[in-house]
Amino acid sequence: MSTATVTSRPGVVLADLLPASRTRDIALVVGGAALTGLAAQIAVPIPGSPVPVSGQTFAALLVGTALGARRGFLSLGLYAVAGVAGMPWFAEGESGWGMPSFGYILGMLLAAVVVGALARRGADRSVWRTAAAMAAGSAIIYAIGVPYLALATGMTFSQAVAAGLTPFLIGDAVKAALAMGALPTAWKFAGRKG
Repeated sequence: MSTATVTSRPGVVLADLLPASRTRDIALVVGGAALTGLAAQIAVPIPGSPVPVSGQTFAALLVGTALGARRGFLSLGLYAVAGVAGMPWFAEGESGWGMPSFGYILGMLLAAVVVGALARRGADRSVWRTAAAMAAGSAIIYAIGVPYLALATGMTFSQAVAAGLTPFLIGDAVKAALAMGALPTAWKFAGRKG
């Protein structure tokens, strides 16, 4: 089957364009976790917030979209488990589960599943569908991260929204724009190679 045939078939994500094997899947899961850990080190503290702006959420959404729901979940699960076990690769070199921003990591697990499932339905093949998938993934991350932040810090919910959501909206728009360009372009490139 040619790459062009595969790219037009529903139910395929970018990772499926690589030759199938257990080794491929293991490498993709480990690579996705490592990419998320590396992207988390791009972190900028936000005054008044215990949550920094980082590349971690962008990487998590890209991993979920490119790998699909199952591999995306396994990759973010590996990232979370290794970080809880002491690997200092959460944002700002943190590890463990006691930090106030840990809810965002839990949200990334669920978001990876959702964006991966959406990608299997072709949500990463056009600019506007990619934007919708990234918005859905970000909303899931915040839906878990913000309440966790409130519980972990004793903030009210509105304080947690002000500290853990509002300052990140512009950055999320930029990340979505990057994904809107990168993912459909990757599919177009893959179709031309076939």
